[in-house]
Amino acid sequence: MRGLAVLLALLPGPALAHASERMVILTLPTGWYMVGAGVAVLLTALVGLDARLLPRFAAHQIFERPRLVPRALAGWLSAAAFLGLVAVGLFGTRDPLENLLPLTVWTLLWVGLTLACVLFGNLWRDIEPWSAPARALRRLFGINRGIGLSRLGHWPAVAGYLGFAWFEIVSLAPADPAVLARVAAGYYFVIVALAVAEGEDWLDRGEFLTVYFGFVAKIAPLWAEPAGDRLRIFAGLPGAQVLRLAPLSLSAGAFVTLVLASVSFDGLTETFWWLARLGINPLEFPGRSAVLGVNSLALPLFWLLSAALILGAIRAGLPAGRFRDAAGPMMLAFLPIAAGYHVAHYLIALLTNGQYAVAALNDPFGRGWQLLGLSEHWVSFGFLATRAGVRMIWIAQFATILGAHLLAVLIGMKLSERIAGGHSLRAHLPMTALMVGYTVFGLWLLSTPAVG
Repeated sequence: MRGLAVLLALLPGPALAHASERMVILTLPTGWYMVGAGVAVLLTALVGLDARLLPRFAAHQIFERPRLVPRALAGWLSAAAFLGLVAVGLFGTRDPLENLLPLTVWTLLWVGLTLACVLFGNLWRDIEPWSAPARALRRLFGINRGIGLSRLGHWPAVAGYLGFAWFEIVSLAPADPAVLARVAAGYYFVIVALAVAEGEDWLDRGEFLTVYFGFVAKIAPLWAEPAGDRLRIFAGLPGAQVLRLAPLSLSAGAFVTLVLASVSFDGLTETFWWLARLGINPLEFPGRSAVLGVNSLALPLFWLLSAALILGAIRAGLPAGRFRDAAGPMMLAFLPIAAGYHVAHYLIALLTNGQYAVAALNDPFGRGWQLLGLSEHWVSFGFLATRAGVRMIWIAQFATILGAHLLAVLIGMKLSERIAGGHSLRAHLPMTALMVGYTVFGLWLLSTPAVG
């Protein structure tokens, strides 16, 4: 025990904070939360069998305003900011908790912007860094045709997201600033080249970040739609935009299932349960290199399993001849689950590493600058060591998971009503069982002992 205490004392701050948070969560009655969430999802589905009780998901324009910054200018500013971050990754400190590139990519972009898009619509659309350079290069070289990439649908985005998920979850050094800088720069120039060859509109289907943020933004209760040099601001129930989407194609459905599977797999690979299945003592975890091969294989297999469960639940509730027509629309119901679990899973990373991101802005190149006037020990994780603080975080995660699944059930019923013209217990029972299972599984991942 004394040796273990010494080992814990020598661990880096973020790992220690994460461990403290998990140890406090183990003292909370999380099992009852899981049971209550599962029952709530089940009751919502049963009540929703009466179509009169389902919400209308109406949306209304509330006002209109001019763009604060022209989109073309915003695109060039984003491209310049991206190249600046790559320079910080290459020439700044190698500490990922002090270098602005990994903090921006893994915390501000991947976690913070996802949450912002879930609340306020597709903010990525106006700040993505490839359209402006691609548009300028097409004009410079007189290119006005594509090379046929659009015929591939969303499959390029699926491949891009799968590579991104592997890099984040499985690869050995995703947070190493120099490694991340080289990968990000390579990806950036490939995407710009493809956008030049095919046209900037291809990004909406072929570039995984653009596709990802476009999908999760459909959950937002507030969103903007461009109208020339102005923006129309709309408000509605969360998920109102989902019901306005066309049925998902095979490639778009594959993308949604991959998003849902990857974030779940990320949580699973950190659990003691998973490491025990691999024959590894989680208290003596040797690092990612020990699980590189098996996790590289398990990631796509987990994705295929998730897709099979979803398609199987849709198929089990429908007559034999209706599956092909129903699969595309019904896949839309899983968008809230994908977005909700992403937010809940990375919430603590946002609260902790988000502080490091602000501190890195204070001294982006590690030269002892104090651009924001912050003190040397500005970052604090004290809230993770108290029962009250961790309880508030757990409740926020619980509410996010439960709310996402309740919304998914309601959207699924509205979509089913359009497809079948009504509701039946047989049609909804398989989907409801899957939703209950996903709810319990998501909460278990957040509460079970884990490393990292």
